[in-house]
Amino acid sequence: MARLGQLKFAMGSSIFIVGFIFALFLSVIMFIINLDLIYAVILTVLFILFQYLIGPSIVRMSTRLQYLEAGQNPWLESTVKELADKSGLPMPKLATVPDNTPNAFVFGRTSSGATLAVHEGLLRNLNENEVKGVIGHELGHIKHKDYIVMTVLSALPLLAYLLARGTWMAARFSGSRRKEEGSMRAALVVVGVISYVVYIVSLLCVMRLSRLREHYADAYSAYLTSSPRNLESALTKITYGLSLSPKPPSGARAFYIGDPAMAKLEISEIMEKKQEYDLDHDGVLDERELELAMEKEAKSTWSKINTWFSTHPPTFKRVLMLKEIENEMTSGTYTGDRVYAHV
Repeated sequence: MARLGQLKFAMGSSIFIVGFIFALFLSVIMFIINLDLIYAVILTVLFILFQYLIGPSIVRMSTRLQYLEAGQNPWLESTVKELADKSGLPMPKLATVPDNTPNAFVFGRTSSGATLAVHEGLLRNLNENEVKGVIGHELGHIKHKDYIVMTVLSALPLLAYLLARGTWMAARFSGSRRKEEGSMRAALVVVGVISYVVYIVSLLCVMRLSRLREHYADAYSAYLTSSPRNLESALTKITYGLSLSPKPPSGARAFYIGDPAMAKLEISEIMEKKQEYDLDHDGVLDERELELAMEKEAKSTWSKINTWFSTHPPTFKRVLMLKEIENEMTSGTYTGDRVYAHV
């Protein structure tokens, strides 16, 4: 049975593992290029601090969001206020994004300064109860401080990747005629290989934590709204809507409730086998057929491998967990201490 403490442990252990790998990585790199480790540590800390400070500004600029004035969207404002008060959270800043895809996200440096942004496509394509389920999910991220942890933690794989690219480019254009130049080029190649391996390993750790936090936020929404069904329906519509988007996935997609890349993958794999999943042969996949198709695809080995590098778990697994919570609520056995029991 999962508890909030287990999420904190997962976050702490992920930070420790990635931090340990990165510390070992820096030690080896500094040994190879014969530099003092303290300089690498200082630069790493500065890089993480820099990403933490500028992260919100990058999100604002890249999404072109527009902050809402008081009274501009009374229903959205009152709904968020109601759920935030119930969560014991300060009222987040509200914003809309001029985007037709159904999505939402939160970001910020602190819980008191967080921004909750919703796409215009979400408000247009989902009903009020479904939007409420999405808001509950996003408030769960604020409650768990997910966006702060992920912003800091994701800086380490990014730094390893930048170092790998930089050393590969330097090795490519460095000379190798003299013995000293040849040795330096070899050292750069070794640093590049190690950097890329560290990038892959640390990225896998970060992605695993990212997928776990989505399950916790889903469970929190079910508890907060007392209606898992709303989020179940919302996630289905979001996944289908994102799969139709012609735009490439955003680099900040880990912050969204739905990952466009995962949505396209899920729906495309199902549509390739449409005849197999169309049980009544009417040419259309109804809700039950789509659910069975997603269940089968989610269990395939290839799908499991694909999720290793995904920021979000497959939609079916998220819906399945919400259905378990819904069944427990219907039976009358669900209590506040079982919020995360099905994660």
